[in-house]
Amino acid sequence: MTTTARVAAAGAGSEHRLGTTTLQVTDAGGAPLADTEVVVEQTRHAFTFGNIGFDLVGLANGRGEAGDEELGERYVEVFNAATLPFYWRDFEPEPGRPRTDELRRAAEWFRDRGVAVKGHPLAWHTLAPQWLLDRPLDEVEDTLRERIRRDAGGFADLIDTWDAINEVVIMPVFEAEENAITPLARERGRIHMIRLAFEEARAANPKATLLLNDFDLSSAYECLIEGVLEAGIRLDAIGLQTHMHQGFRGEEALVKIADRFARYGLPLHFTETSLVSGDLMPRHIVDLNDWQVDEWPSTPEGEARQADELERHYRALVGHPAVESITYWGITDRGAWLNAPIGLLRADGTPKPSFDALRDLVKGEWWMPPTTTRTDAAGRVAVRGFAGDYAVRPARATDAAAATFTVARGADAEASVSL
Repeated sequence: MTTTARVAAAGAGSEHRLGTTTLQVTDAGGAPLADTEVVVEQTRHAFTFGNIGFDLVGLANGRGEAGDEELGERYVEVFNAATLPFYWRDFEPEPGRPRTDELRRAAEWFRDRGVAVKGHPLAWHTLAPQWLLDRPLDEVEDTLRERIRRDAGGFADLIDTWDAINEVVIMPVFEAEENAITPLARERGRIHMIRLAFEEARAANPKATLLLNDFDLSSAYECLIEGVLEAGIRLDAIGLQTHMHQGFRGEEALVKIADRFARYGLPLHFTETSLVSGDLMPRHIVDLNDWQVDEWPSTPEGEARQADELERHYRALVGHPAVESITYWGITDRGAWLNAPIGLLRADGTPKPSFDALRDLVKGEWWMPPTTTRTDAAGRVAVRGFAGDYAVRPARATDAAAATFTVARGADAEASVSL
């Protein structure tokens, strides 16, 4: 299929995300419930619709700010996955004193609300701890390995997805700040760094989904991935960052990116997506971190643009068969990265049009609300919808326990449920 055709398909819908499960509905004794009204509803998407959970760490630890309860309610209204911050410098400000309990409570808060948790990242040169500086490289590597084992293993009961290592393309040549990881990567190479991160994380939590993640989506990243795979290092998914402070990439560009990286046969996770609802960052800025402003207000015109572009972004990527996850990088403008108005809620907690637009997709167009249907003469009923978890209950017994089943992507399956 050509890129143009893929873009058209993405805009037209996402049929490949659908599946059908035909239920055989019986009573407790096993007799078919023929010609019986039942209520079917979706309870979870198989596709990962994520956001960062940074803003709710305080609430989970009993020190939430005004409006945090409402922020949490808005969060779980749309998102089924949360990325928590494991930036080493902040997570372990002093050697041997990590903020494990604080992040565990945050992970538990999300888990208790049906939200899966991802950790970001286990290895990264930026925000490496200052106390690592001036140590011998062997000691730096040993300490990094210990950190990865400790956190991937220590959170294995709560976190099953990690950015194992972040932004390796630039890692050996990074110059924005002095850190202990860049010299290690420069001497021992990118492949070595990736191998150590994946080996240690997988040994600590064999069930984890481990990503290689980068903002550099050029051919340099493709060459790195090819080198990693040729070296026999197992990647579970490829992470692709799409911060768009300087403007929306457009559907065709997004589909081209997905096509390029889909050729490795691995799931694609768009790990960091952002769109501004105010003035765009000037195009001449190369490193987004170089644009520092005291105020960056959200505007009515910018909010309308953000909502339109966000919907187009999600439609294009959900429409691509290789994409399994999209994580938006900010639920609120309060404390947003670079002070940019990238949140889906304003700083005062009120929803922007972009929040409504995304909710209308995730829990509207792509979701099955409670729907009354009827079994046939044999007690069977076909359910077709977006891949995910579903529940069914008798229509006339609202207090009856629901039976659960799944709809698998692209499948035509059968299941039996007892009501």
